[in-house]
Amino acid sequence: MAKVSKKEMEAFFTEEFPQAKFVLESFDDDSVTVRCKVDTDDLRPGGTVSGPTMMGLADCAIYAAILREIGLVALAVTTSLNINFLRKPVADKDILGVCTILKLGRTLAVGEVTIYSEGDKQAIAHSVGTYSIPPNK
Repeated sequence: MAKVSKKEMEAFFTEEFPQAKFVLESFDDDSVTVRCKVDTDDLRPGGTVSGPTMMGLADCAIYAAILREIGLVALAVTTSLNINFLRKPVADKDILGVCTILKLGRTLAVGEVTIYSEGDKQAIAHSVGTYSIPPNK
């Protein structure tokens, strides 16, 4: 199956998830990068990006990376998501999630996401998630 293009993926997200604030930054040969435009709703006390915001970014990045490989299957769903928060994010910068696929099977896919504050090369979080892929009909 041919990989889904960035343009096709953007159209899919606009149609299926118009409420999402994630932006597809890049599709490299081996990874997908997704940006979260951080605003005051994403901050928690202490001037840091909230955990749920980072988890949402990780989940979205894994979803985009898997769909790029299998096609635009809206019913592929998260079955598990684990995240490790490594450092305090910069509150006034967007965050970027870079995802690579670790395993892509017929019914399950596993992706790994490293999250960065924009302009910083040190990871702020690391996540691994598994998606269930619905059977072909």
